[in-house]
Amino acid sequence: MTLQKQTRRAVLKTLAATPLLTSLSALDCWAATMLAETGKRPRVAAIYTSFTYRSHAHVLLENFLEPYLFCGKKTDPGVEVVSMYRDQQPDGDMTDQVSKQYGIPVFKTIREAVCVGGDKLAVDAVLSIAEHGNYPVNDRGQRMYPRKRFFDQIVAVMKESKQFVPLFNDKHLSYRFDWAKEMVATARQYNIPFLAGSSVPLAQRKPAIAIKKGARIVQAISIHGGPVESYDFHALEVLQSIVENRRGGETGVKRLTFYEGDQVYQAAKAGIFDMELADAAMTAELGHSIDDFGKLKGEDEITPHAIVYDYVDGLKATILRVGKSSTRWNFACRIKGSAAPLATSFYVGPWRNRNLFKALAHSIQTHFRNGSAPYPVERTLLVSGMLDSAMQGRLAMGHPLHTNHLHISYKSPDHSALRENGDSWKLITEAIPEPERFDNGLPAEFKK
Repeated sequence: MTLQKQTRRAVLKTLAATPLLTSLSALDCWAATMLAETGKRPRVAAIYTSFTYRSHAHVLLENFLEPYLFCGKKTDPGVEVVSMYRDQQPDGDMTDQVSKQYGIPVFKTIREAVCVGGDKLAVDAVLSIAEHGNYPVNDRGQRMYPRKRFFDQIVAVMKESKQFVPLFNDKHLSYRFDWAKEMVATARQYNIPFLAGSSVPLAQRKPAIAIKKGARIVQAISIHGGPVESYDFHALEVLQSIVENRRGGETGVKRLTFYEGDQVYQAAKAGIFDMELADAAMTAELGHSIDDFGKLKGEDEITPHAIVYDYVDGLKATILRVGKSSTRWNFACRIKGSAAPLATSFYVGPWRNRNLFKALAHSIQTHFRNGSAPYPVERTLLVSGMLDSAMQGRLAMGHPLHTNHLHISYKSPDHSALRENGDSWKLITEAIPEPERFDNGLPAEFKK
């Protein structure tokens, strides 16, 4: 048994023996003592929809319960997962296996999980993963994951306990922008350190371009190879993670237009989006440009789509689907005064997108340990609105949709140290088989 597992089980035994705390001061005192006894590792409740092989719960938690590689170095999570809640239990559910292996109790409600079976909040941070599982789809094609429900139930316990702890929300905040706004407003009201978003912006960049903060970006494109909505989200987060650093910071979006099928080619021919940028972005991945957005060599044919966004400050940016590849994440932009575009491809590492979650886990753990978000939740708030509005715009393809509600301004600090630099993929290579179990693939030499 590893020292980490011994520590976790000792912590849980102490939690079970903890007497009822009748005051906030008593709770704070107990929390301080517990943190000291566990080496100041924040206690985390994991709240998720579904925990099957390669689900987000799987690929995040395997980097919370064991050391993992980040930028080529063995990295301790620095936190202790002390409780779990599952919303659904599909075939292949891994919850009971992981619970037994690591001595983590599973609770029947979110309230019980964040209270670790007691009557008050008993964790220092909450990991909310409402992705995957059997949930309905609305008439816009949006999967109605219960992210807002999870948030509300978690925050309700914080309010009752008068204790507010860091919270991470996987992917976009909600399929409804009004709910996303409410979540961020609530977090601000109660000073809840709140982080959300995608794993893709933290991936290695090939080539390793660095766009100077304050650069005058005038056009940009973010390309993906996946389905509408779910992969548009990640492409939007990639886009925003770069363009939010332009001169003046983020200003928000005033208008969008959704194009699909032949409309995409017509829009490109008409100069509605910049084909030179699309060529540069695809060349960063493939080494050459392409002629057909819908059919690439070795890939199934798809119907391409493009979402063109006009920003308040004049920036124009496009989300473009090209081909069918779950690991296609490319970006290019044009900077005023520069003759050639800047372009890069986001390399996800071996095992498709699974290893993306090492860098994301590291960012979340940094958030939990420091008690402050390393990059702004306003990015994901804006992206949630851009995505929701795009699904509305899809109902009237080719016609502009004005988005006055997306005039969201913010500035982002430098968080480049949280991106994978590629050193991990010198140790976990494409030649190494992907583990078909709960195992993050830490090389054997690091386990000694």
